[in-house]
Order: sequence, then structure tokens, then C-alpha cells
Amino acid sequence: MPDLSVAIVAGLHADARRATVARLLHDVPGSVVLHHDLATAVAGTVVRTIRDATGILDAGETPLVNDCACCALREDLVPELRRLAAAGQVSLAVVELWDSVEPKAMAEVITSGGLTVTGVITAVDPALLLPYLANGDDLAETGLAAAATDERTIADTFARQLEYAPVLAVLDSPDADDEDRELLGQLHPTARQVPVGGGDLPRSRSIQGARDAPAQAPTPPTPNPQGARGTARPAPTDPHPTNNPNHPPQRSVLAHAALAGFDVEAAAAAQHPACALLPVDADAHGVTTLVWHRRRPFHPERLYAALEDITCAAARSRGRFWLADKPDSLLHWDAAGGALCVESAGPWLASLPDAAWELVPAVRRAAAALDWHPEHGDCCQHLVFTSPGLDRDGLELLLESCLLTDAEYAAGRSAWKRIPSAFDTLLEI
Repeated sequence: MPDLSVAIVAGLHADARRATVARLLHDVPGSVVLHHDLATAVAGTVVRTIRDATGILDAGETPLVNDCACCALREDLVPELRRLAAAGQVSLAVVELWDSVEPKAMAEVITSGGLTVTGVITAVDPALLLPYLANGDDLAETGLAAAATDERTIADTFARQLEYAPVLAVLDSPDADDEDRELLGQLHPTARQVPVGGGDLPRSRSIQGARDAPAQAPTPPTPNPQGARGTARPAPTDPHPTNNPNHPPQRSVLAHAALAGFDVEAAAAAQHPACALLPVDADAHGVTTLVWHRRRPFHPERLYAALEDITCAAARSRGRFWLADKPDSLLHWDAAGGALCVESAGPWLASLPDAAWELVPAVRRAAAALDWHPEHGDCCQHLVFTSPGLDRDGLELLLESCLLTDAEYAAGRSAWKRIPSAFDTLLEI
């Protein structure tokens, strides 16, 4: 089977996603777009379309699998990509994911099917960034759930879409200001930002049904300064005629990003709480990122009592943390839209016998080595909070108040484990 380059374009910002896909179809000759519309799942089917720059080439339906639209997508997507690869006439297959589908799952499905993912791009309208991160509504409430059991929210889904992709296609939105662009850069500082034009696409400003964005009062247009944080400039115009074989047309920035290559395993490791590539301290244009790192465990009851205030202190917070009553467990902190998800991510490496280390992925061992403490190993608090108007001092004082006191800390691990637990319900123990 001939090799086929596959690029994934994701994002809840539908206008930005459509503009990105349209640009790829224009910039990459011989490219096609596959899209599974999950909005029809309530009728028991998922509609698949394949189109190129001229229009729809093929359309069909696939039935639901286990009442799950995403499951139907998984079952149908790989065979369709294999068929395109076998035909040998497509240079790039762009998989345009439906609104709430997350790129991580689809990249892993495509790769496990023997195909090559060459790019993962999340499309973003920076003017809608904060409203989406602040929206704690369930996807089901807005018609965006991918299954009857889908309990995700708009905020946490959008955050994962944004942070997984190494490339962000940023819509040239007249409603975006410097704060919006700074927030995007601080949330995902390692991402390559590629500007895309919106053309004549309508801009949605409120959630209505399954397609629009959360309500936000429009802000005055602000020009995008040259060299803005994390923003990639468009490729220069090719001075050579496209029909000159000695001077092939220059590939656009977006096309290059779609074809540059993608490492699924490395992307998964970058999201794992034990070795995640978290943002760094920053403060600009009214947006602040606080990196809070400590070598003392939390008192479970005091932390639990402060969860609401901590969770609501920032538009986005994430990282790993350490509870005194569970000193061997690495716990994952993931908050957006005023909602917090806490889960166990396995043991700290410091709690494992030496013989077990060979079973741990090398990237995890390397991350632990970089942050190793002679007494506690990799056990620590490493939480990152990003938000406009963040009260850095107040948040630090609140977090510090949740740590063990000097006397509690000095009592040692055997005493820590006797502290009443407050997280058993959240951790489903």
C-alpha cells in the first residue's frame, strides 16, 4: 500500500477550523479532506464526506457503534484512509475532526492502523479563547457530546485540543486583542502558531445548539504586532513561476506544518502528568502564568477545603501534586472552566524498587532525573496556573496554607498516612 500523509485538524472553534482546512486544500495540490459529522448521531448514523478544493467527491453514512459516535468514526476512518492510500492519487489526507473530537485519540487510532500522521493542528480563534476556557457547560448541554455517556465539558475538551497539538492555526480575528494573543502564547508556549485568514466566513459569538461559541462581548479590533509572542510569519511569496520545473512553488507555512511529521508517542508523553511540558512563569499584557513548585506534601483536608478557591483562581491550571496521606501516589491536577479533575497517575518513581525502573518509559525516567530531590526523589508539587488578572500573591498564600506545617512535616511518613483522607471520593478509591 502506498504511503499516505495524514494531517489532523481539530478544534471547537468551527470557523477557524474550516478556514484552516480551506487553506490546506488550496495550498497542497492533490489534497482531500475527510470529515465525519457527528451531529447526525441522534438519528443513529454518522455522515462521512470526502472533498477536495472543487467540492464533495464522495459521501456516505456509517452506523453508530455501541451508541458512540466517536466509536463509529474510529471504525470508519482507517478503512477510508487505506482506500485513499491504495488509490495512490492523494498527496495529503486532511482529517477534519468534528467539534468535540480530541486529536490525541484520533492520532493514535490512525497510527495504530498502519498509517502515517504527518501533522496535528488545532484551529483557534483567539477572541474566543477565554470564553471557551471559562465555559463549564457539559458538551451534552450544547449538542456537542460524542456519546450518551460523554461527561466532558466545553472548557476541558478545548484545553486538551489546544495543548496536544504542536501547531496552532490562529484565525486572523478582528475581535482579538493583545491579551487574547498573550493568553494563547502562555497556555501553549512551545506551539508553533500559524496565522490563517477568515475570508468571508461568518464569526459565531454565542453557543446556540451545536455550532457556536460561548457568548462574549466583542472587543475593539487591535492590530497584531509584528513578532508577537509565538506567532509564525507567513512564508514569503514565491518569486518563481509555478510552471518552472527548476523552481517549484514554495510550500506555505501551514502546508509545511501539515507535512512536517508527528511523533504520537512523544505527544502522549508531553501530556502525561509525570513528564508534561508545562508552561513557564510569564507576565505580560495582563496575563500571568504562575509556576508553583514545592517539596512538601499537601494536608488533604486543608487542600480539599480550598479546592473551589484554587480551581476558580485561574482560567486554566494543571500539573501534578502530592498528598500526605497518599505519599506514594502521583496525582494529576487538571482544571478549566471552574471544574477540577483529579486522578491518580500511578506511583512516584521514588516509591518503586530499583528493579521496576526498567519497566518505566525512558522519557519518564529522564523527567524524574531532572527534578530529583535527595530526600523525596520526584515527589513534589508542580502546578501551573494561567489566567488574565491572576492574583499571584493571593494564590501562592492559599497554596502554601494547604501544605503540611513544620510540625506535621517533621512527624514523618508514618504519621502522614494517618491523616484523615479527603480525596477518596474524587479519586474513586
